[in-house]
Amino acid sequence: MKSKNLSEKILRSVKSKGYKYIELPSVIEANHILQRSGENFRKFMFSFTDINGKELCLRPDLTIASCLRYLEKNLKGKEKIFYSGQAYRKVQRKKDKIIRNQIGFEILGSKNEKHDDKEIIQTSLKTLQNIKFSSGTLTIGNVEIFNLLISKIDIPLRWKLRLSRHFWREKYFNDLLKRLKTNSDVDPTIVEIDKKRYLKMAKDDTSRVIAGRSVNEILKRFDNKIKDPRRASTGKNISKIIQNFLKIKCPINRAAFELNKFFKKNKINLVVDQGYFPLSNSKVSKLNVIFSASFGRELEYYTGIVFKIDIKSKNKTYRILNGGRYDRLISDLGSKKQIPAVGAAFNLT
Repeated sequence: MKSKNLSEKILRSVKSKGYKYIELPSVIEANHILQRSGENFRKFMFSFTDINGKELCLRPDLTIASCLRYLEKNLKGKEKIFYSGQAYRKVQRKKDKIIRNQIGFEILGSKNEKHDDKEIIQTSLKTLQNIKFSSGTLTIGNVEIFNLLISKIDIPLRWKLRLSRHFWREKYFNDLLKRLKTNSDVDPTIVEIDKKRYLKMAKDDTSRVIAGRSVNEILKRFDNKIKDPRRASTGKNISKIIQNFLKIKCPINRAAFELNKFFKKNKINLVVDQGYFPLSNSKVSKLNVIFSASFGRELEYYTGIVFKIDIKSKNKTYRILNGGRYDRLISDLGSKKQIPAVGAAFNLT
């Protein structure tokens, strides 16, 4: 869905809500992406080396380019900004597009997080009025609630960190749940074997590298497993609880009720209220508004509210907009302190 007229209407609509237009660089340093996303992300990047030997890349994501701007200009306080342009990313399927045309808008550096979440969604809804469609769905998730659940369940800390870190990698996350369910990695009998390995390796040269890790690193991991084991029955039960949590899907006005019913049933010391969600109405204009506990698994930098809008036009369904909160992104990119951030982007390709 792309036209110059539509782009201009969306830009005017966003500007009318008090956002300031900025220009973003098309080329950024590759290490900014790799440091926070790892070498696995390299396969998606269009990168090259300049005459000084510095690795650069075409921006694969406008949000990252915007957050880098905030960081590099040493900006302080609240900024309401918007921008337009293209993001470039290699694809693995022929039907996917290499170039994505987007219009994005963000609120950075503001501590009024709940208000800002609502404002970003209201801006999205207002701007959507420029687009003709017959029906649609606004899906809302919340990564913070998932992390709260993980913090309350009875599993070792290393597993809590692992599940939270890899929530966005759906296939790998599901593999982790299978491992958690079988418990083969920390079964008590395995822990006893680990203890023997630990004692033997402790006598070795700790700087020696084995399979890409130093002996010292391996010893630390063994130490954690030995001090913090879990029983087989626990892993199986916890895996089931997480899987059932991710199945929760309901109209947004029932989100808090359904979540609290789930927490109570599974004896989890956690209560949420409707304030966790920026909307309470299950119908807004032509959109059905739903909550999905599993939504938010497409980008790793989301930390709180996440949402998307899918619309139906001429018998086709389009993902027209994505958004969410990413409070750790600017600090991941190099800031010494955490900067609150929330935003959304229209997809016009």
